[in-house]
Amino acid sequence: MTKQDGKQKKPRWTAEQIPDQTGRVSVVTGANSGLGLATTLALARRGGHVILAVRDEEKGRRAAAGITADRPGASLEVRRLDLADLDSVRAFSDALRTDHARLDTLVNNAGVMAPPRSVSAQGHELQFACNHLGHFALTGLLLDLLAAGGRDPRVVTVTSVNHRKARLHFDDLNGERDYGPMAFYDRSKLANAVFGHELHRRLTASGSPVRSLLAHPGYTATGLQTSGPTGLVKLMFGHVLRPLAQHPGAGALPQLYAATAPDARGGELIGPDGPGELRGGPTRVPLAPAAVDAPTGRRLWEVSEELTDVHFPLPAPA
Repeated sequence: MTKQDGKQKKPRWTAEQIPDQTGRVSVVTGANSGLGLATTLALARRGGHVILAVRDEEKGRRAAAGITADRPGASLEVRRLDLADLDSVRAFSDALRTDHARLDTLVNNAGVMAPPRSVSAQGHELQFACNHLGHFALTGLLLDLLAAGGRDPRVVTVTSVNHRKARLHFDDLNGERDYGPMAFYDRSKLANAVFGHELHRRLTASGSPVRSLLAHPGYTATGLQTSGPTGLVKLMFGHVLRPLAQHPGAGALPQLYAATAPDARGGELIGPDGPGELRGGPTRVPLAPAAVDAPTGRRLWEVSEELTDVHFPLPAPA
């Protein structure tokens, strides 16, 4: 323990405190780089079997080779998953259930950030499609495998501190009238938060053993800020603000805590404990009021089921 302002302060949680993962099977989306790679490495170091769900299989294999070099004998699989294509999400889920009878952890980590407006294979605005709809569908298609795990199964959905700045505009989810790259990124991150909390409500009401948690990494230096944005947004994140960012190993701690810590509770948002929640060790932080609003949760759920044609066996709580 350390002292601060005369009070006892609990030491920050680190990856060394991750419980033994031997025998646990985890899926991490976007596992070939950034937060996903850091999450995969940490779980593999603790003995877990990790499935790297990646859009580019060659990059995934290179990432797996790097992890194996760090931890010889690491138990890894590389599988293709394009979250912006619902057909790919179904193919991934079908193939996974052919080879695995259960799943213990799903980390909905992958995402795109602030690209010029484009649409997914099914015609949905790309950020909403990849960041939210793909993960919504993936979770629904794998929920029975998670429920079959019986070993504290968890879904961790990664949002952003920016979710607090956004509002969901259900009349223009595709950005056909007024698209702004960062505004729609923020909306997709609010959708993540709404989904994670609504999933928690429904899992709890149904008595499911699966828990839904949320995490955000603060401001972390990954390729996300430079691979999609253009113009001023890319300049700000890629050059002006980048020296202030923490490294992916630190940024991944909130989602690792949510995925593994025994005292992490369903419905919680875990984020950094530093000023503005931009960096620091993992701690419980508040969700935006819009994220926990029950009517918003029900509406987003219904819209998402309609757009993905994935229906969870979880009725809305009364």
